[in-house]
Amino acid sequence: MTIAQQIKWDFKANGFLEIRDKNGKIIYFEKSDGDWLKYEYDSQGKVICWENSMGGWRKDSEGNEIYFENSNGIIEDKRIPEIIEHTNGRKYKLIK
Repeated sequence: MTIAQQIKWDFKANGFLEIRDKNGKIIYFEKSDGDWLKYEYDSQGKVICWENSMGGWRKDSEGNEIYFENSNGIIEDKRIPEIIEHTNGRKYKLIK
């Protein structure tokens, strides 16, 4: 159930649903067809993650795409793994 459905938002009377944080940044947006978007920001106000009703992109504070997953099961993970397995079968743990 979407936020608009939960609060019984009247799209005809009010238009789209938009929720902003205390800094005026949009954190949730929904249209009458049920499509929605959610946003998260870092301490400097840059988008670090957004998700929509079809899936979501995760980004770091520099705006680089690092993770994507959608409702069709497609996953693109560009994060650096903690453990790397060499072709010889040995595993190496990365130090951050």
